[in-house]
Amino acid sequence: MKKQIRAAMLWAACITTSLPSMAALNADEQRMADFIEQRKTQAMALLEESVNINSGTMNFAGVKSVAELLMPEFQTLGFDVRFEDGGEFNRAGHLIAKLEGGNGPKILLIGHLDTVFEPSSPFQTFAYVDENHVSGPGVADMKGGNIIMLEALRALHAAGKLASMNIMVVMTGDEELSGRPLALSKKALIDGAKWADIALGFENGDGNPATANVSRRGSVDWVLTVTGTPAHSSQVFKPTVGAGAIYEASRILNAFYTKLRSEQLLTFNPGRIIGGTEVTHDKSSNSGTTFGKNNVVAEHAVVTGDIRAVSQEQLTRVQHKMRAIVQQSLPQTGAEITFGEGYPPLSPSAGNQQLLNLYSEVSQDLGQGKVAAVNPLNAGAADVSFTSEYVEMALDGLGMSGSGGHTVKETAVISALPAQAKRAAILLSRLNER
Repeated sequence: MKKQIRAAMLWAACITTSLPSMAALNADEQRMADFIEQRKTQAMALLEESVNINSGTMNFAGVKSVAELLMPEFQTLGFDVRFEDGGEFNRAGHLIAKLEGGNGPKILLIGHLDTVFEPSSPFQTFAYVDENHVSGPGVADMKGGNIIMLEALRALHAAGKLASMNIMVVMTGDEELSGRPLALSKKALIDGAKWADIALGFENGDGNPATANVSRRGSVDWVLTVTGTPAHSSQVFKPTVGAGAIYEASRILNAFYTKLRSEQLLTFNPGRIIGGTEVTHDKSSNSGTTFGKNNVVAEHAVVTGDIRAVSQEQLTRVQHKMRAIVQQSLPQTGAEITFGEGYPPLSPSAGNQQLLNLYSEVSQDLGQGKVAAVNPLNAGAADVSFTSEYVEMALDGLGMSGSGGHTVKETAVISALPAQAKRAAILLSRLNER
């Protein structure tokens, strides 16, 4: 986290000293950059208002209130805007805005309205930390990114360019805790991706403005259920009793650890284990109970975890390996592993890299320096991943630089709001003119 803060502070100083030299921008691009610079105060005020509305994922009224705050902003720019109710997937819903005005590429812009901070959290209020930083629930992840997106669109509108573009905005209400089934909760995103040629995500990435995401690993849950033969512990290992459920669960987990670690950019984590004579498991509350005695061979064990893979091919291969390990049972035991719904990977592609190169050129033309790809190990799953199968190119991490996300220490770099909005506006303009 200290590295992220230090990088953000160095970048803030860099853009402050580099602003006068933007010779690579054309006249329209310079006008857009100037427009965004002049709106810094209004943009920060809108961010503050947004942050001060609690929109923890399960606070449906709060999520919808954030949407109601932002919807008129898109309408003013000429978008057709609606709020899609999320009752079918037990979430508040999504903000969807669309503008079609030309023959250029179709571009999907992705944000989210919700945060991890529910009304019970002690962290509820926007505040200025110092002259360079602000804090607040979701200020970086990702209410700052939503405002950056809006400011970029405003600048395009002010320069007379927006009306000739094809843009869809999807701000989901359940990025932090997805509704189920995913086929319904992510339908708006997937439909947008099928419509689009290009997807841009305004998440905050790894917090370093010198990076953006061409790849994000997916996240899929798994549940391992193990059974053994109950008996007095003095009979353990005998042919008729065998090893018991806990030994078998241990064997499987150890085999995962030793046989899957050669997979590059893969992580697999057992997050919860329950074992004994009697067990209950409640997936919805991430909890369970167990009863067992030291002198009884365990009859049941349950282990839950996740896999984070960089491509669908890797995920499929690893799932096959895990199933094979599970089937190699110790004596008198049995086990089954099931895989649940999850976020797909945003696989690295030539198109994504090309888009990053264009974004980096914009950044350099603005005097903000080069932008490199985030190591996928430093990037969690995100909504942009649902576009991977459908768009020609995708890029994420265009949002608000900051640190401490998902904690009460979440902060954002003030100068990142106009700086990132300039990058986004000019990138969108150049994409439309290619």
